[in-house]
Amino acid sequence: MMADRSAMVLFSGGQDSTVCLAWALDRYAHVETVGFAYGQRHGVELAQRPVVRAEIAARFPQWAPRLGDDHLLDLAALGQISDTALTREAQFEMTAAGLPNTFVPGRNLLFFTYAAALAYRRGIRILVGGMCETDFSGYPDCRNETLQSLAKSIALGMDAAFTIATPLMWIDKAATWEMAVRLGGPALVDLIIAHTHTCYTPDRSIRHAWGYGCGQCPACGLRARGWERWQIART
Repeated sequence: MMADRSAMVLFSGGQDSTVCLAWALDRYAHVETVGFAYGQRHGVELAQRPVVRAEIAARFPQWAPRLGDDHLLDLAALGQISDTALTREAQFEMTAAGLPNTFVPGRNLLFFTYAAALAYRRGIRILVGGMCETDFSGYPDCRNETLQSLAKSIALGMDAAFTIATPLMWIDKAATWEMAVRLGGPALVDLIIAHTHTCYTPDRSIRHAWGYGCGQCPACGLRARGWERWQIART
């Protein structure tokens, strides 16, 4: 396996990481996925991960041979040291630091470091994540500067040419929906609506036009507004 022809996608089972998985499958000969269990209150996303992978393999036969192994890593300690609305039952609100209380300090830094350690052993040097500066909640570990600095540190620390690719970094949620249809047509859009989970709660009892979720949390708000803007742009 050539390192520049394989990728490891940080795959949560949500909309953004599913679009990133499709993006990687469209470009690389071999794509593996990695997810993290860190005590998130919306742990249902972990149950959706294999469902989404199976649906991608079934609906897109051109991608199925490229879809490699999935890995689920236990980062329970992250949830234990965090005091956030993603790791405990709490109302979603802004903190005194000016960040939403859904911010889990160090989460993406740890995710990419663990993913790189796994990828190193498997001969993979391209790491793909769905972070975005355009339509995000202000998380400092989603910024391009943060992630490219981290990529340099990982490459230096492992003495290997690691790259962090973030195909959604400079686009909003409406453009993410457009990327999905460009990559996989209506079938990928339907898959995202039916099977991904982006909501910060485990609620999958209500199906909206854009997918399942509580419809009230910040993640649902972003997804719904992006869907609405995308629908308007397509008319």
